[in-house]
Amino acid sequence: MQNNNKQTKTLMIQGTTSDAGKSVMVAGLCRLFARKGISVAPFKPQNMALNSAVTAQGGEIGRAQAVQAQACFLPPHTDMNPILLKPNSDTGAQVIIHGKARGDMDARRYHQYKKTAMQAVLESHQRLSEQYDLIITEGAGSPAEINLRENDIANMGFAEAVDCPVLVVADIDKGGVFAHLYGTLRLLSHSEQLRIKGFIINRFRGDVSLLEPGNRWLERETATPVLGVIPYLHNLHIEAEDAISSQQLQATDVQLLNVVVPVLPRISNHTDFDPLRLHPQVNLSYIGEGADIPAADLLIIPGSKSVRQDLQWLRDNGWDKAIERHLRYGGKVLGICGGLQMLGQSIDDPLGIEGRPGSNRGLGYFDYQTILQKEKCLRQVSGVFKNSPEISVNGYEIHAGQTLGITPQQALIQFNEQYDGILSDDQQIMATYLHGIFNHPDACKHLLQWAGLFTRTSFDYYEYQEQAIERVADALEEHLDMKMIEQILDF
Repeated sequence: MQNNNKQTKTLMIQGTTSDAGKSVMVAGLCRLFARKGISVAPFKPQNMALNSAVTAQGGEIGRAQAVQAQACFLPPHTDMNPILLKPNSDTGAQVIIHGKARGDMDARRYHQYKKTAMQAVLESHQRLSEQYDLIITEGAGSPAEINLRENDIANMGFAEAVDCPVLVVADIDKGGVFAHLYGTLRLLSHSEQLRIKGFIINRFRGDVSLLEPGNRWLERETATPVLGVIPYLHNLHIEAEDAISSQQLQATDVQLLNVVVPVLPRISNHTDFDPLRLHPQVNLSYIGEGADIPAADLLIIPGSKSVRQDLQWLRDNGWDKAIERHLRYGGKVLGICGGLQMLGQSIDDPLGIEGRPGSNRGLGYFDYQTILQKEKCLRQVSGVFKNSPEISVNGYEIHAGQTLGITPQQALIQFNEQYDGILSDDQQIMATYLHGIFNHPDACKHLLQWAGLFTRTSFDYYEYQEQAIERVADALEEHLDMKMIEQILDF
């Protein structure tokens, strides 16, 4: 939609901490303004996450921005997240600019690179400004991380550069909400303090009237209004930006199909499994380091940002033996992306794409080999299961490896004249490069039936997401002072 206004408005949502609710708040505000007929787009200058999405143009952005685009009724675009950092060690990350990987940098080198990165951020913001009337921007972490203030592009550095108002959200469920808000404000410069136009208290449980004395004190001491207290929304699911929450690590009660996923040190796109975690007939368990590996119907090896290192982690934690035992007892195994690569004969990294150059022996369940290459494969895919062509499957690919040795006759999925994945002759092991393969209800049902869940239940993950986004928008409409926010935006 073309922007016919003279000046696009930008509103930035920052948080006192990581996981304060910024991503969900932006998604809810995007849907709320979109429902009002305003052309709105999401934006996050810099994102650090291993959960990513692929745009129609073949670019890579943070998963949260793809969900926020959905909230705006828009397809995701690389301008919505111009800088994506994908950690590949404790001190380094792959740097993705405008959807394409530009190489690996350690923290110190990237800190020096930020001035260049800021230009990419401002270019994307300008392009969005030419198309939309409102841009809802998400900060990263906290603006009060004073060690990172120099050359900041993720929080106040961006807000100052584009001269936009800021709302700060804090999670009261963590405790210390007034200290978080007051302390954050006091750690900012004078011009940054003036930029903050309101506070939002998130995830409140109980009688809101008991919070009022604290709100009035905060407003008096900071001269900044509390624009709303958002209640804790139980059983809410909006795709996670990165970390697996403690709720996801806990299995649910009475279910029919037991699915186990190892939490690899560099697990990527674990949102692949949200449709399973939310499915009423699936018990999904994430198993971390040192934990016992339970019996299961389906064992899924997930994607990884550092495949060779995570393959070694699997061996070090006894997963190779557990997979052998699981298959002997008739269980099913599914490898997705990095998991596909691990199930082959070898993974070669001659250029040092994911660490030191070298080669690792795979788990050996298929005859193919994978060679990691500099250029990533980034694309959205639509096709059908080869053995069930009446069943559609959709997904997206994000991988640096080229896998050699899978013939069209062995392939699992066909799209156009191309193929993906493989199914073993005994039907016990399946592998695919497609992320999001469980999102389509028919594909999800087909895969779960292969794994042993013989049911007529169909779970529509997209519709579930839509209900969650609408629920957040409804809560914000009820509990936020939207008139004040519209005045801040001069609407």
